This record gives sequence, structure tokens and C-alpha cells, in this order.
Amino acid sequence: MTRLQTAFDAIDTANAADPHLEAGQPKELLYGQRMTAEQQALYPDASEPLQIACRGQHIERWQLPRDAYAMDRPGYLAWRTEQGRRHATRVAGIMQDAGYPAEDVAHCEKMLMKQGIKRDDDVQALEDVACFTFIRWYLGPFAEGRDPDELQRIVEKTARKMSAQARMIALKEFDIPEPFAEAFRA
Repeated sequence: MTRLQTAFDAIDTANAADPHLEAGQPKELLYGQRMTAEQQALYPDASEPLQIACRGQHIERWQLPRDAYAMDRPGYLAWRTEQGRRHATRVAGIMQDAGYPAEDVAHCEKMLMKQGIKRDDDVQALEDVACFTFIRWYLGPFAEGRDPDELQRIVEKTARKMSAQARMIALKEFDIPEPFAEAFRA
């Protein structure tokens, strides 16, 4: 077995313990598999650390519930930052156990903590994959019942996080209605 498969198996085993189900599967296990599928489509030549970061982005996310923090914007940002730190630490241990060198482990941690977005190609690629996963699998249910202005802001924020190349691919890949599509053309 390759060290990449060893890392994937460890991430999947951890996420299989998620008590929350989606489509009859543990929610974060399914999320990791969806991230891998999007990564393979968008970045088929991705480095192993990027592949692992995609698979492990939400590792054991349920262990730190959103409501453990204030239900406002600062609380959300603090929760998200702590999740990134926790995910990076957990995945780093998995990579070390699988035999990855320290530099690959550190690079994966950097990606999972979103350090260098828009400046580091791999960090940006992870964000692109996360945005594609959100658009393909989660935006529709997320949009239900939302105020149109709020939804417009969320779509615009999602598009701003993406690279220009990923925004262009998204316009071709998804049937994005106007005025949402405008955010992907900017």
C-alpha cells in the first residue's frame, strides 16, 4: 500500500466515525470523498500533500460544533480558524505515521490553515476545490429559504475566494444563473 493510500485510509477511518449522516453515509466521510473527486477533476496532477489536504480538510469536524462559539461573525471566524488548526494537526499526525517527510507535512498544515491563499498555488488550489465542492453539493440546499441579497453576498464571497482559472471553469461547469454568474466573471 502506498503512503498516500495509507493517509487516505486513516482520514476515511477517522471520518467514518461521524455520527451525522448525509445520503446514508457519515457526513465528513462523504465530504472528503467529494473533495477528492473535485480535486481529481480540477487538479489531476496535484501533489500528494494537496491530495491529502483535500481529503482531510474536514477531518473529525463534528468534534468541535459550530455552536461552541458565539453565533455571530467573530464567533464563526474563530470557530473556522480553530477548525483549520485542528484539521492541520490531525492530518499532520496521519502524514507522519504514513512516512511523509517533515516538509510535506508542514506544507499540508499550511494549506489546511489557509496560510498563503492567493499567494501559494497549493493553498489556492485547496480553496478552489472547496469552492467547487460547495457549489456542486451544498449551495442548493444552503440557498433554500435564504434572503436573495444574503445569498448574492455569499456567492460573491465564494467567487472571490477562487482563482481566475477556477472561476472560468465554474462558469462552464455549472449552470450559474444571473446575477450570480457576474461574480464569477469579475
